[in-house]
Amino acid sequence: MSTDTNDTTDGSTDADGDGSSDGGGHCSTPDSDGEVAEEIAVISFERKWETAEEIEAEIGDRYETIDLIEYHGDVFEEYWGEYDCFVGLMASGIAMRKTAPLLDDKWDDPAIVVVDEELTWAIPITGGHHGANQVADDLATMGAVPAMTTASEAADKQGVEKQAKALDAHVVNGDSTVATNLAVLDDELGPVERLDGPRAVMVDDDVTVLKRNGDDGVVLGTGSVSGAKPEQFETAWRNVLEGTEYDLEDVDFVATGTRKDDEEGLLEAAADLDLGVVAFEKETLEGFEGPSPSRSKELIGWPGIAEASAIAGGREHELIGEKERYDEAVTVAVGR
Repeated sequence: MSTDTNDTTDGSTDADGDGSSDGGGHCSTPDSDGEVAEEIAVISFERKWETAEEIEAEIGDRYETIDLIEYHGDVFEEYWGEYDCFVGLMASGIAMRKTAPLLDDKWDDPAIVVVDEELTWAIPITGGHHGANQVADDLATMGAVPAMTTASEAADKQGVEKQAKALDAHVVNGDSTVATNLAVLDDELGPVERLDGPRAVMVDDDVTVLKRNGDDGVVLGTGSVSGAKPEQFETAWRNVLEGTEYDLEDVDFVATGTRKDDEEGLLEAAADLDLGVVAFEKETLEGFEGPSPSRSKELIGWPGIAEASAIAGGREHELIGEKERYDEAVTVAVGR
């Protein structure tokens, strides 16, 4: 995924992606309505309790709360509104009949996932983009196949809610996602654009507004040689963070230039670490050039990608770690 407006790419043979030879998730992230799916209830029949305990043991540490509740006829009604997501260890028909009368608004209703006793399938029934899809993904670590039917996931495309999560952000105006996710399906949405304030913005119903979460994350500005391997990116990112007070959990996203936004190794590494990738166009990076010398302007007319993208992506546009080169392949800088 990229940000800014002009996506142009070319091959690069230098570690900063600029001609210089010197040295991208689980339910506790805010969902599309800004709420947080942290509190999970596993609803199970007594005969399936052992499987419920296995689920708690396997994924319990990924959530603030995961409670096991024995099923009875009014269990969903009794606990409706107390949990962000229900995992029904039961047939999907039971969960559907018992929860259908309780459903009111997709932005407020809890997410619901059903899973069979053998952990063969994990099926999001409601709230796919509000935690259910991610719970199904978490259950996949236990062998369950996530059976997602939300349109963007079914088409193997990244809907705007998932884009928001990857960028450590959330959707402000949820109703807009109907239009923007249709655009995702048609490959017409275009990149996410960043707008710095203070400003007043007026948008139509088909414009989705993403707002960052928190206020203290960092950005990893990244350049590379063409064909750099995913493990080289991951090693570079981990190594550069060791010299700071931050770790991977503090990273908002990986930033680069649009000329590198299709670098397969970068995209694969970011996906493995559940990080979004933001690509800035040349004109934007020129306004945030870093202090380290680079031959990029002379050779290709671009500022050094690692430092410029780290500064451009940071909330404060501040460089807290100058670029470092790893394995003669990847260059990383840290912005805030």
